[in-house]
Amino acid sequence: MQGMPNASARPKHGRRNRRRRREDPARNELVSSSLESAQQCLFSQDYGTAFVHYLLVLNLAPEFRDFAKESFRFTLFKWADELDSVGRIQDLFNCYEQALELFPADEVILNSMGEHLFRMGFRDEAAGHFYKALKLKPDYPEARENFYRVANWLVERWHFLMLNDHGRNLKYQQAIQKAVRGGCSTVLDIGTGTGILGMCAKKAGAAEVYACELSKTMYELACEVVTANGMDGAIKILHMKSMEMVVPKDIPHRVSLVVTETVDAGLFGEGIIESLIHAWHHLLLPPQRGETKTREPSETGRVIPAGATVFAMAVECLEIRRHNKLCVEEVGGLSLAEAEHLRSPVSCSPEPDDSMEPYTTERLSRLPGGYTALTEPLTVLHIDFNDVQELEGLTSRQVRRVRLPVVQQGELDALAVWFQLHLDEDSSLSTGPQEDTCWEQAIYPEHCAKGFLLKPGDELVVEVSCKDAYLRLCSVAVLRDGQETRLGKYPDSQNSTSLIPNPEVELCSALASLQTHQNPPKDLCMLECSEMALLNNRDYHRSFAGALSKLIARLKAESQSQEPGLRAEPEPEDLLYVLDVSEGFSLLSLMAASQGEVKAFSSVEKSRQQEVLKRLARANNVPERRLEFWLNHTEDEQGVLQRPSREKLWSAIMLDCVETCGLVRQKLMEKASLARCLLERGGRIFPQRLVVHGMLVESDMLLLESAVQGQEPTLGFNIAPFINQFTVPVHVFLDFSTLACRHLSESVELFVLDLMDAHANYTDREVQVRTTSSGRITAIPFWYHIFLDEEVSVSTLSPHSHWKQAAVVLQQPLDVRAGQPVRLAVKLHNSTISITAAVE
Repeated sequence: MQGMPNASARPKHGRRNRRRRREDPARNELVSSSLESAQQCLFSQDYGTAFVHYLLVLNLAPEFRDFAKESFRFTLFKWADELDSVGRIQDLFNCYEQALELFPADEVILNSMGEHLFRMGFRDEAAGHFYKALKLKPDYPEARENFYRVANWLVERWHFLMLNDHGRNLKYQQAIQKAVRGGCSTVLDIGTGTGILGMCAKKAGAAEVYACELSKTMYELACEVVTANGMDGAIKILHMKSMEMVVPKDIPHRVSLVVTETVDAGLFGEGIIESLIHAWHHLLLPPQRGETKTREPSETGRVIPAGATVFAMAVECLEIRRHNKLCVEEVGGLSLAEAEHLRSPVSCSPEPDDSMEPYTTERLSRLPGGYTALTEPLTVLHIDFNDVQELEGLTSRQVRRVRLPVVQQGELDALAVWFQLHLDEDSSLSTGPQEDTCWEQAIYPEHCAKGFLLKPGDELVVEVSCKDAYLRLCSVAVLRDGQETRLGKYPDSQNSTSLIPNPEVELCSALASLQTHQNPPKDLCMLECSEMALLNNRDYHRSFAGALSKLIARLKAESQSQEPGLRAEPEPEDLLYVLDVSEGFSLLSLMAASQGEVKAFSSVEKSRQQEVLKRLARANNVPERRLEFWLNHTEDEQGVLQRPSREKLWSAIMLDCVETCGLVRQKLMEKASLARCLLERGGRIFPQRLVVHGMLVESDMLLLESAVQGQEPTLGFNIAPFINQFTVPVHVFLDFSTLACRHLSESVELFVLDLMDAHANYTDREVQVRTTSSGRITAIPFWYHIFLDEEVSVSTLSPHSHWKQAAVVLQQPLDVRAGQPVRLAVKLHNSTISITAAVE
């Protein structure tokens, strides 16, 4: 067995251990026989039984723990993988808990358990295990990389931006201070995060402050922050949802003030409506209304923020368009006419649909290519958080129509939405696209098949609803020259235009006071936004088709030169076999199958997406038998990259090398190593190699998004040292083309990953870069030139790319002069690239 530790060695014992064994011969016999049985089970790959034997040995004879640790770890990991593969999740975690009872300070076991937890979606728990592993061994690279990965999920980058947003923090502090000094002496902070709003209330003089936080990571962080600021015991923090809180079980009585910022870019997406309705009924004192206005503020309840006003405008934006609907008719020589029902899962209608997201989010000011405002911003909703009847009535409100006057000609791509958050009667915050805040805007894409050109003088009719406590905006019609024409949400089988005039339907709808909506076709197929952008990338597919065509033509020529003569239909053994192991939806297998005399295996898993590929194959005259879905024939992850037939090796294997976020995919080099073993002579991995490029930049924005900046405490509170534990060195999902930064050097080649030649690779490299301007190096953005063969490459920095970029953010910015050399140390570990910089 490769990789199995030496299980036949015997430990060396001191005099004390030998004396103890002689005193208990029965125990020694049991330990000896169990240890032997464990080793036999290991050799026969019976990991479950081996694990039980090791548990017995190590519990009976703790002196064996150092000797058996490596073998025990190996057994645990193998047995855990088996339990995982058959879905015995509870047994898996029981095994890890037993292991950690024996080895509570084993960073490798802690890290491995964290990986299982993360894969299963338990991100909070995973973070705790990675963090413990790092505390035990700060230079443990696997735990460090895992912690960085999970930190991006648990402490999202907006936390740093928010804490760096001095104007926002000050306004919240002033509103809370005003309410507390006005008599609101008992306070509940819902979704406390770092605890900053609760601490503001205590500092303002509140007699009692309570806080709740659902995220275990943020709860523990808030506890640390509150303790460090001398408020431990003065603020009670609960690890629970506010809607699970009960008086007097969790807090002794109702409070006079709720403070919260549980709002997302679409205002209601974090559940503020439900949590405030529950708070008014169970946690807050009655509101100050009518007969209660004579009561003291401490006897009535109120909420900060007090309410919000929502604005919307229509925009034209190519970047939004290409991420949400099919914009091309042909890619890589394939007609996409039969792919008309492909679209992103971001779609809004007044009726809730669990398969759809009502909106996505973007920072409009940073969209590559920019955007054009087609209408003036218009108020579409106002909500009073201090009126429980209004909150309760929100979901039952009739669908409301608003008209957005068109002021600029352009194609309707989306509705952009933002809001003004009214903290109290005197102070508010705006999340608008022109504001310099931590907020993004909510984007409601338009899915008309061919788009629709709006003209000045038109009015766009938008329906606004909140049936499931999500804000939903849907463009339904255009008013032009006094006539209303419906916008078709879905293309029909006759490829109708996106404008569907139907006076009879409109008349019936008006008479019956009903809304009419086209139902989605049954074969509607969803792609992720990044998959849709990839599908719309003509350059990428043209490059792939060209490189693949060259390889296949060469292999065909070599085959025919060895066996002259042509057959009308090649035998199966004469076909070239191509395997596509791309993540998600991919056309590469179909492009290969369309070359002729090729049998291609696709990695597409979802049945609807497979049907789309089959339909495209028929439309492009690709025989059905030439395209297979290899994941349909595998029962577990062990089937990855294995041949469905053992008679013939692969002519080409296509690997998905770069994640959309801008990082190299995990275990890429291991997959490439396996793929090389499965290639026929002359076969090739696509891509052949990755060349990493980077640049020195000065960007205050990247610093603000990566850590709490400055030496001054946030509103006088010591928060930075605790939240900055979750600072990660690599910033992902970056649009370098719109990043606010100064270029301090030309682009430079940083690293090469050769997938075809293992001997050409290295694990670290030093690069010298000469600065072109004076300034402060704060980050090193990087991207990839993906070489499909020696001549053909695509860049992840291309304006048509579906990939984003990433950047290493320096912990300590470097001051440099123009012309000064900077030394970069670039390292690769488990497909993770790290960069450090030093001035020479």
